[in-house]
Amino acid sequence: MPICPWCQRPASKRDGRDAAGRQRSACRPCGRDFTEHSASAFAGYRWPAEVILLAVRWSLSHPLSAASVMELLAERGIDVSKRTVLRWVQTFGPLLAAEVRKRRRPLGTKCYVDEVFFFRGKDKHYLYRAVDEHGQVVDVLFREHRDTESAMAFFRQALARTGWRPTQVISDHHQPYVRAVQEVLPEAEHLRTGLHRARGETTKSVERSHVFVRDRLRGARGVKTLATGQRFFEGFEAVHALRHGHACLGALVPSYDSAAAGVHERVSAVARAVTALGACLAKTPRPAA
Repeated sequence: MPICPWCQRPASKRDGRDAAGRQRSACRPCGRDFTEHSASAFAGYRWPAEVILLAVRWSLSHPLSAASVMELLAERGIDVSKRTVLRWVQTFGPLLAAEVRKRRRPLGTKCYVDEVFFFRGKDKHYLYRAVDEHGQVVDVLFREHRDTESAMAFFRQALARTGWRPTQVISDHHQPYVRAVQEVLPEAEHLRTGLHRARGETTKSVERSHVFVRDRLRGARGVKTLATGQRFFEGFEAVHALRHGHACLGALVPSYDSAAAGVHERVSAVARAVTALGACLAKTPRPAA
């Protein structure tokens, strides 16, 4: 018998079919009915997964406001509000990011870390970002302050999510990085450098990677809170990884050949990859009583 997505116990019996013709099962322990679609993260939404993923991909890939995405969907006969578009991005962006992290290319041995600031009115917030020597984004963390606690929290989150242990950490001369590296990455060599140097390591790679984030937010009104900003930036970096070859598109789109693909093939492959990732998204099961 199928497993109940709510309590993770075997279903008790079959209970007819739903309006879409899917087999419905009844779970006696928790008293719920479910189908094979009930475990999907898209279950319960009015619009199908293809529509939701299209809106999320547009919003995360291009410098479009929620109102602009709403108008593009309206041209295709999809009647949703800009608030709905924002909720879709906030909900499914982090879920896509978690799936992309499982499929991205192996990280290098160096960690270039820096923070970029954003304004919301008079409030100044900071986005901590790290890339490896190949330009692949390791992780992001949106914080209210630029201090030692934030730097340590960023390194701890990156290590917990990736299990990555770089041998060298390259940062600018921001003092909090000294203690953060000593506390969280004591075995790594910490190199403090600058952006403009004639020779040796610089922070140029991570500084240049900030450009994509700034360009994305230029057409919007920024981010309102730390929580919504964190979810947005995670989703943005996930789609960015797909578009720039930092995730294995060939594993998601078997017919895709990165060596021979042109711009149009790559764009089409990213769209199909997002759809394939969407099929993997599942609701978080509740613990059994």
